[in-house]
Amino acid sequence: MNVYAMRIIYKYEMKRAFKTMAQTFASPVLSTVLYFVVFGAAIGSRIDVVSEVSYGLFIVPGLIMLTILSQSIANASFGIYFPRFTGQIYEVLSAPVSFVEIVIGYVGAAATKSLLIAFIILITASFFVDMRIAHPLWMLGFLVLTCVTFSLFGFIVGLWASDFEKLQIIPLLVVTPLVFLGGSFYTIDMLPPFWQTVSLFNPVVYLVSGFRWSFFEISDVSVGLSLGMILLFMTVCLTIVWWMFKTGYRLKQ
Repeated sequence: MNVYAMRIIYKYEMKRAFKTMAQTFASPVLSTVLYFVVFGAAIGSRIDVVSEVSYGLFIVPGLIMLTILSQSIANASFGIYFPRFTGQIYEVLSAPVSFVEIVIGYVGAAATKSLLIAFIILITASFFVDMRIAHPLWMLGFLVLTCVTFSLFGFIVGLWASDFEKLQIIPLLVVTPLVFLGGSFYTIDMLPPFWQTVSLFNPVVYLVSGFRWSFFEISDVSVGLSLGMILLFMTVCLTIVWWMFKTGYRLKQ
C-alpha cells in the first residue's frame, strides 16, 4: 500500500478546498441560516411539533443530509474530473499507484470535506435550536458511511462526465429532488397511504430515516434496513469503480 501517494492526493484535494473557503464552508452556513428562516420560522409557525419533536429541531438531520449528499458528490466528481480535463490523470495512472490508492485519496478527501461541512451545520443549527443527539456514535457512523458512499458515487459521476455540464446533471436533476422528496423536512407518515408506498422506493428515505433516528429515536423505517441500504449502495458504487478502472472507462481515452 503506497501510503505516501495516497497522502499526496489527499493533501492536494484538501488544500484546494481550503483555498476556496468561502465557497466550501461559508456557503453551507448561509444555506443553513436561510433554511431555518424559511422552514423553521415560516413553516415551523404552522407545524409546532412533528413526532414529539419541535419542527425546527426536526429538520436538522434532513438539512445535514441534503447538504452532505450534494457536497460529497460535487467534491468527489470535480476532484477526479478536473485531472481528466487537464490531462494530469495520465501522470497519476502512470505512477506506481493502484486504483485502490487513487480512490482512497480522492474519495477520502471528498468525504472529509463533507464531514467538516456537516459539523459546521450542526454548530450553526445549535444557535437556532436546543440541539440533542440521542446516539452520538450511531450519528457519526451514519454520517461517515453516507459521506464515503456518496463520495464514491460522485467519483463515478466524475469519471462518467464528458464535460462540466454533465457534472451538474445528476446532483441537480436526480439527487436534490430525491432528497427533498425523501422525508428530509417531514415524515412519510404525514403523506397519504399511496404516497407513503411510493416514498419507500426512494433510497434517500432510508438514509434520512436512519440518520434522524440517531438524533431523536424516531424513524420512518427500521434502523437495520437503513444501515443495510447504505452498505448495499456502497457495495454497488465500489463495484462500479472497480469496473471503471479495470476497463479503463473514460480514463484511457
